[in-house]
Amino acid sequence: MSAAKKILVLCPYPEHVAPSQRLKFEQYYPSFREAGYEVTVSPFISETFWGIIYKKGNFIRKALYSMGGYLRRLKDLFRIRNYDVVYVHLWVTPFGPPFFEWLVRRFAKKIIYDIDDLVYLKNTSSSTNPIVSLIKGAGKPLKLMKVADHVITCTPYLDEFVRKYNTHTTDISSTINTDLYRPRKDYALKDGKAVLGWSGSHSTSRYLSLLEPVFKKLKEEGYAFRLLVMGDAQFSMPGIETEAIAWKESYEVETIGRFDIGLYPLPDEEWVLGKSGLKALQYMAAGVPAIATAIGANFRIIENGVNGMLANGHEEWLAYLRKLITEETLRQRIGAAGALQVEQKFSINANKGTYLSILNTVTDRS
Repeated sequence: MSAAKKILVLCPYPEHVAPSQRLKFEQYYPSFREAGYEVTVSPFISETFWGIIYKKGNFIRKALYSMGGYLRRLKDLFRIRNYDVVYVHLWVTPFGPPFFEWLVRRFAKKIIYDIDDLVYLKNTSSSTNPIVSLIKGAGKPLKLMKVADHVITCTPYLDEFVRKYNTHTTDISSTINTDLYRPRKDYALKDGKAVLGWSGSHSTSRYLSLLEPVFKKLKEEGYAFRLLVMGDAQFSMPGIETEAIAWKESYEVETIGRFDIGLYPLPDEEWVLGKSGLKALQYMAAGVPAIATAIGANFRIIENGVNGMLANGHEEWLAYLRKLITEETLRQRIGAAGALQVEQKFSINANKGTYLSILNTVTDRS
């Protein structure tokens, strides 16, 4: 019996916390292990560091934890030859030129590079510290695209860009564990009031504010609804009934299941073209009818009016919300079709063979 192939995962974040990891490749570790691979995970950011990284202040502690991350990467370099393939997500280290990326390429037998979002752009969210943005290594993703043995992307736009530097790419969307996400059975509104739900983070909740005129118009017209926001506990909107809670993995699926309609508004920016439509997929997997901005990867996820709604402008958002709030049978039809779409195309079961094929090819495993 041949020895197990070994994978070293170099990723930014600890396990189970960041959507770009936990709803992409982290979900496939059991499948990798079942197929005979040994998986070792080395995050740059420790769990303790994660607890303060997005909080204001704590500069000295953050600097010390960052130094700890670099020390972990030095340790990784000394053991890297023991692994058959190194799986890199986003970058090896966060700051400066691609020096550590060059070293990993120098010592690694094979590299798979997993890129999520258009991280090669200098544009970042408005919540990002401008000093951090200045010293971030913008050239790291480009370096890894060029030197990897295979690149895993997450949208057609991103895949097309990467192919300028590397022809060995595969576009794999964020995917859903449909053993956890189960379609809802009851589509009746509780207390006659529709729950308009959104899930994200404090850095992306500003996108929900794009719909403020829509919500105010709905309220003026007498529609009964409230917002349920998960991921930004401080979110509020003047004049609109809102329940805002922090994100926790322990109740993420349950909370999305409370939505009557899932909202996925996005601005018309190039940055958005690197997003794989994860929020919409989560809503759909739970049988929640989703309305998303008609842009980017949302077109491959949603067939408008069949398994979700694609909206251009406030008038279309209003029209779709009016119909979904008032028509239970429509919510049920759209919700059921969305869940089927996720199961067939965007589930772990539908995509694990693709991941394993890449691993087998890169490691020359039959």
